[in-house]
Amino acid sequence: MNKAFTREPDGALDDDDEDSAGLPPLPAGGKNYITPQGYQRLRTELLSLIDVERPKMVEVVHWAASNGDRSENGDYLYGKKRLREIDRRIRFLTKRLDIAEVADPSAHHGSDQVFFGATVTYANHKGEERTITIKGIDEADNLQGQVSWVAPIARALLKSRVGDEVRLQTPGGLETLEVLEVDYPVPGEQN
Repeated sequence: MNKAFTREPDGALDDDDEDSAGLPPLPAGGKNYITPQGYQRLRTELLSLIDVERPKMVEVVHWAASNGDRSENGDYLYGKKRLREIDRRIRFLTKRLDIAEVADPSAHHGSDQVFFGATVTYANHKGEERTITIKGIDEADNLQGQVSWVAPIARALLKSRVGDEVRLQTPGGLETLEVLEVDYPVPGEQN
């Protein structure tokens, strides 16, 4: 089949297909919970893209276009590609920030029940302990012990209290976890 018939025109893909790759989708009708710090990080990235990166790239593309033949002009071709990536990321961030539901975990400081933003220490049946922090989809980082609130472990732990046992379905079978400690940031302090 001819390549011309298989290539999708620009804009044919969902605006955030590439940017949301690797992010779990929001539950149907669900909210995009995010901590105040996570919201601020996304907003800062968006403003940087709009005010700094995009204008620089537009300038590069304009300069490259003035150099003549665009079909073999690497600066022009790369610049146009990078502009599309920046625009796609801007659309993605704008959508995510528009539907963001900022939830301050410090509101639950002193509570022993697991809610969004909690740092939870739990133990499995072997006595192995693990500590995780429940964050928003757009801010969770597994390498730092942060899991999305839609992750199976977070879903299992939500609304439990210290001393509760919860069940978690894993690929290896059903696992029972005991909630050992629940902690929230102190009001007024940043994570």
